[in-house]
Amino acid sequence: MRFSFVAQLHQSVNEPKEHKVTTEPRINDRIRTPQIRLIGYTGEQVGVVDIDTALKMADEVGLDLVEIAPEATPPVCKIMDFGKYKYEVAQKAREARQNQTHIVVKEVRLTPKIENHDYETKRSQVEKFLKGGDKVKVTMKFRGREQTRPELGYKMLQRLAEDIAEVGFVEFAPKQEGRNMTMVLGPTKKKTEAVAEAKAARKAKADAAVQTMDGA
Repeated sequence: MRFSFVAQLHQSVNEPKEHKVTTEPRINDRIRTPQIRLIGYTGEQVGVVDIDTALKMADEVGLDLVEIAPEATPPVCKIMDFGKYKYEVAQKAREARQNQTHIVVKEVRLTPKIENHDYETKRSQVEKFLKGGDKVKVTMKFRGREQTRPELGYKMLQRLAEDIAEVGFVEFAPKQEGRNMTMVLGPTKKKTEAVAEAKAARKAKADAAVQTMDGA
């Protein structure tokens, strides 16, 4: 047991330590290359200079020397405000995450003998979901003797598909699943388009409210 413990201890001591990999570019004194291709802080091409000259030029304008293309020969560096650069990168990443859209499958349930006013309520829900860019799974639930008349449920689903034809389409036709029959409707507009239109509508409403207040 003692030998095993010592052997394990010796192995752990001699195992190479893991180094954290950073994706941030090298800046200022961390850049070790003797020569670089320099881009000035206004975007002008300075050309190939030695690292000391580049660092001095960055220091004179109070900015950082940032390595933006380490794989090039020689590496390309740019004089910039590194703190501002990191903030802008983070801001763009945050905006990209916010602009990502996720298609959601909503569910609406019906019965073959649903009352007309209840049907209209369900149809309005389906239209709202589709206009928002989401898919809708419509579930027709059969109860008792209704199970012996699946054609009634099928006709109801057909009616719904026809009623919402302007905002959606049948992505998966009605299919019997045990006591239920399901149909999936897809939106005619993409989620991104629906979200953009909703934002534009909210902005137009807000602008109209401001104009009303100014005119009062």
